[in-house]
Amino acid sequence: MPRHPDPDLEQRILEAASRLWARGGEKSLTMRAVAKAAGTTTPTVYERYRDRDDILRALRLQTRSDLFAALRRTRTLRDSFEQHIEFALNHSHAYEVLFDGVGKPPSLHEPWPSFNLMRERLAKRLGGTPREHTRLMLALWSLMHGAAMLIIRGRFDGVLRTQGVHACLDAFDAIIDSAARSKGLANSGPPWPSNLVLGEGRQSRVGDGNGSKSKPKARKSPR
Repeated sequence: MPRHPDPDLEQRILEAASRLWARGGEKSLTMRAVAKAAGTTTPTVYERYRDRDDILRALRLQTRSDLFAALRRTRTLRDSFEQHIEFALNHSHAYEVLFDGVGKPPSLHEPWPSFNLMRERLAKRLGGTPREHTRLMLALWSLMHGAAMLIIRGRFDGVLRTQGVHACLDAFDAIIDSAARSKGLANSGPPWPSNLVLGEGRQSRVGDGNGSKSKPKARKSPR
């Protein structure tokens, strides 16, 4: 009898790859290991993905899409912040792959729809354009990701996990309230460089990373 295509095979391959990567990093992510973990053959994996990088790219894009779908269902900035953390905790393996090397190509130049959604909501809440809030969005992103990875890698469970999530949410509320009162956050370093662009696909760039060479001074951010 003819063999029928497996509609779930690609999903199994990506899930197997995320588990392998989370356990052992790139060294553990061979095409043969992925095939074995997915319950298929190495040639079958190669029929769908050129190499390990192709698998990782597909996994990043799918995870970004799934995360964006979850955030888009929320109504408020705070709800999206909380949903981001919950998504990370519920999809920890894929989430870790997504953020590995996120500030470097190719990930830097791929779509960041969730980052942009939250940045747009910041602009609606605080005024101004989304790009003016990139620095604040980076701070919130760092808070979300740091909390999520601490809970994941620290194996927080039960009441400790709950308290970790809500401690992060309380910090989020404090940051947003402060930003709303002062029209931005205090800036302890140089102004945001014009050649540092995040969340805009192929337009994204990190520049030379030097920014202003002047001595850091406490001042208001231009958002």
